[in-house]
Amino acid sequence: MNRILVTGGAGFLGSHLCDRLVAAGHDVLCVDNFFTGAKRNVAHLLGRPDFELMRHDVTFPLYVEVDRIFNLACPASPVHYQHDPVQTTKTSVHGAINMLGLAKRVKARILQASTSEVYGDPEVHPQREDYWGRVNPIGFRSCYDEGKRCAETLFFDYHRQHALDIKVVRIFNTYGPRMHPNDGRVVSNFIVQALKGEDITLYGDGTQTRSFCYVDDLLEAMLRMMDTRSGFTGPVNIGNPVEFTMIELAELVLRLVGGPSRIVHRPLPSDDPRQRQPDIALARQELDWQPRVALEDGLKETIAYFRRLFAEGVAA
Repeated sequence: MNRILVTGGAGFLGSHLCDRLVAAGHDVLCVDNFFTGAKRNVAHLLGRPDFELMRHDVTFPLYVEVDRIFNLACPASPVHYQHDPVQTTKTSVHGAINMLGLAKRVKARILQASTSEVYGDPEVHPQREDYWGRVNPIGFRSCYDEGKRCAETLFFDYHRQHALDIKVVRIFNTYGPRMHPNDGRVVSNFIVQALKGEDITLYGDGTQTRSFCYVDDLLEAMLRMMDTRSGFTGPVNIGNPVEFTMIELAELVLRLVGGPSRIVHRPLPSDDPRQRQPDIALARQELDWQPRVALEDGLKETIAYFRRLFAEGVAA
C-alpha cells in the first residue's frame, strides 16, 4: 500500500484514477479546488477509511506526507482554461513548483499529467515525443499550452538538479463518463447537443482530425507509467492512434443518440490544430500498452452517462 496524492482528483480523469487506486488497496488523498471538478465524481468514495477529500488550490503550498503524487490539477478544456487564463498558467506553473517541492521534501515519486497541446498545431504527423512542437506563445490557448510546457521544463530541471524521481505523460484527447457537460470539448459537446435535440456545431469544414482514447485505457497507461523503472522519465505519449475527422465523430454520435439534430458549420477557432495523432511506439515498448476500447464502444458508455445526468437534472 502507498499513500498517494492525486491533485485535481475530483475531476474527470482524477476521479477515475482515485477509483483505481483505492481499488488497488492504496490510501488516497484527493485534492481539488472544484473549479472544474465535482464532489459527485468522488461521492461514492467518501466515508471510506482509505480515501480523503481536501479542498485546496495547488497554486498554494501543500504540506502532507505521501509516497507518490499524481499531478493532474489544471482545467483542460478551452472554455474552462480561457475563463481565467492567468490562473490557468499559475495552476500549471506554480502548481508544478509546489508539487515538485513537496515531492522533493518527502522523497516521493511524482507523475505530471502533461498534454498533447505541447505540440501545438503540429507540422509533424503523427507526433513523436522528440518533436518540439509549433506553439503560439501569445494566443488564446497559450495559457494552457505554454503553462504545460513550462511545467514539463520544471519537472525535468528538478530531475536533473535534485535527482527527483519524475514521470511525464502527454495525454491526447480522452473521453468517457464524468466529463463535464459544459466543458466545450468536442465529444461532450456533440453528445449534449444531440441529447438536447440541438444542432451539432462543427467548427471549420470538419476535416480536422483527432484521436480519441477512452478513459479506462488512459488510466491503465498512467498507472503503468508510475510503476516503470527508476530513471525512465518519459515524456510518453498516451492516446489512441486511430484518427477520426470531426465530421466522422459527429455522424457517429448522431447515429448512436438518434433524434432530430443536424450538423451545422461554424468558423474554426484561433490556433485550433488541424491534426492531432499520437505516435505511441514508446508506450508500447516501455509500458507494454496500447488502447483497447473502440470509439463506438466508449461513446456508448459516455452517452449512457450523460443520459443519467439529464435524468437527474444535473446537465439540463
